[in-house]
Amino acid sequence: MEFSLILSSIALLISGLTFWLTYLRKGVIKMSRPTTIFFGNDGRTSKSPKIYLRTILYSTSKKGNIIESMYVKLRRGESIQNFNVWVYGDGQLHRGSGLFVGAEGVTFNHHFLLPKDGTNFNFLPGESILEVYCTLVNRKKSRLFTVNVNLTEIESKALENAKKGIYFDWGADSEEYNKFIDEKPDQPGEEELLKFFEKL
Repeated sequence: MEFSLILSSIALLISGLTFWLTYLRKGVIKMSRPTTIFFGNDGRTSKSPKIYLRTILYSTSKKGNIIESMYVKLRRGESIQNFNVWVYGDGQLHRGSGLFVGAEGVTFNHHFLLPKDGTNFNFLPGESILEVYCTLVNRKKSRLFTVNVNLTEIESKALENAKKGIYFDWGADSEEYNKFIDEKPDQPGEEELLKFFEKL
């Protein structure tokens, strides 16, 4: 009798824990290491710096979470620049204004651009810290990813050309990003991005 009561209590405890993990726990948003990070321009005729990356976002909660906004912060020494215009998608692009992320995750191309406030920004040589942030509905912002990146004088000079960009491709074996400059960056969704900006 006593043994069966203990078993029943344990079963009830497990059921309660499962219910909490599945339906009640808010969880957080996580982000995989981007396989590609891009510094360059958004593809328009005028020089307008942007940061592009591709990654999977997933929720640690079974019921999922809603991302209200995302942005990228680039730190260099004492200087900080936010790329707070968020556009995402595969094929058809959307201005970031709410994205549901479930436990199974979602994979998109993410474009982060400068605010339309006359900000003048250049990718200067030296080491910078790239940080990706998100804000969930009714919750504080959280940092999803951080990586140190380094630009040489030659790479920084190349980025002054609106038609050039630099890619950081993750090497799974070397466990580091490998850089290369692309003369005419051909990014996923570039045509849609151009159409998107024509509407602004």
